[in-house]
Amino acid sequence: MSQSVNFNKWLVLLAGFLGWMGAGVQISLFPLIGRTMLTDLFSSVSDPIVREKQVAMWFSWFVTSFLLGAAFGGWVFGILGDRLGRKTALSLSVLCYSLGTLSSYFFSLPDVLLCLRFIACMGVGGTWPNAVALVTEAWQGASKTWISGWLGAAANFGFVLLGMIAYFVSVTVDGWRWIILVASTPVFLSGFIFLLVPESASWKSKQKNFSLTAESIWKQPWLSRTILGIALGAVPTVGTAVSAAWLIPWADSVSQAKGKEPKGDPRVKAWTQITRSSGAIVGSLFGGWLASMVGRRLSYFAISLLALLASEYIFLFLTPDHPWFSTWVFIVGVVGVTYFGWLPLYLPELFSTAVRATGIGVAFNFGRIVAGFFALGSTLLVSWFGGDYAKIGAITSLVFGLGLVIILFAPDTSKVSKENAV
Repeated sequence: MSQSVNFNKWLVLLAGFLGWMGAGVQISLFPLIGRTMLTDLFSSVSDPIVREKQVAMWFSWFVTSFLLGAAFGGWVFGILGDRLGRKTALSLSVLCYSLGTLSSYFFSLPDVLLCLRFIACMGVGGTWPNAVALVTEAWQGASKTWISGWLGAAANFGFVLLGMIAYFVSVTVDGWRWIILVASTPVFLSGFIFLLVPESASWKSKQKNFSLTAESIWKQPWLSRTILGIALGAVPTVGTAVSAAWLIPWADSVSQAKGKEPKGDPRVKAWTQITRSSGAIVGSLFGGWLASMVGRRLSYFAISLLALLASEYIFLFLTPDHPWFSTWVFIVGVVGVTYFGWLPLYLPELFSTAVRATGIGVAFNFGRIVAGFFALGSTLLVSWFGGDYAKIGAITSLVFGLGLVIILFAPDTSKVSKENAV
């Protein structure tokens, strides 16, 4: 019996890891191919300056679509996780992002692709809360830092995987749709999760007696924690999706401008993603450990400070053709994504089992709505700076400074109270 239980725990961890890794593939897909795709879609614009400005503008819109779609999906699939079960909602989330991405293979209109990106990212947003809740509840008593580290790192394994594929098989203006098919392959994972992964025993034992509803997170005693969770999740989301995301198109544009080939070296953007995401894996594994060693609040403060300094340095003092650029891209990946090893540890501690998936989904993904406004604001920066990616990145990176303030209002959940325990 114990062997069966132990096997099920590992099966749950595998499902959560692969589900969030597949979501990482979706998240990294557009930063990797976005500029190339949009350059192809706007190839009829003859003036290269006007075209680059148009590409940068639409790049911001696609980032916004991702953020808002993930926020909405986190809410919807988080509720489903509390109502139908963690593994059912996780399976549906993976199916959503896989089919949403696959559908984009067949269209060429930017506005249609924008809508499909929104749908795919609903699944991305829904994957996080259900994967975290399912794994956390299956591994009660295990090292929280170990679990949170691997969950936080999972998406970055997806980033590296897609980057490696694009490095060896170039994504070009003349050939970029093939990688959409690659990013759609987690559709098979959805069936594996639904058919073979066991449901959370904690959820099953308590769901019949739930007196709380999804709306409870907007009422006390959970309201203040929900708002806090949104704020804490918004800082790294803006930092990675709105600020650090500019590193890839920036490197691609410099490669094109200075390369011997007219279209530049398509491996540059892939290598930038690989370098950043490799650092992110290290940072994710380190985040939970750091939080347990020095405390939840001090660790978040330290991460925010280091992310601010590293991001400002690379955007203000380096260029993609600088010999130290890749090293600092790696460093930005380490410190900027350490948050995502911290969040799987901290957010579940804020909510009880009854509203955990909803609370995590809203706290983490509604931060994306805040990030969405930042992304919309970056469209103004595109106009002001004429598509200068370095200046845009330097300004949007200032969001890490907000983390230094927000964490001062956070409770220390190192010892979760009995009534809020799993």
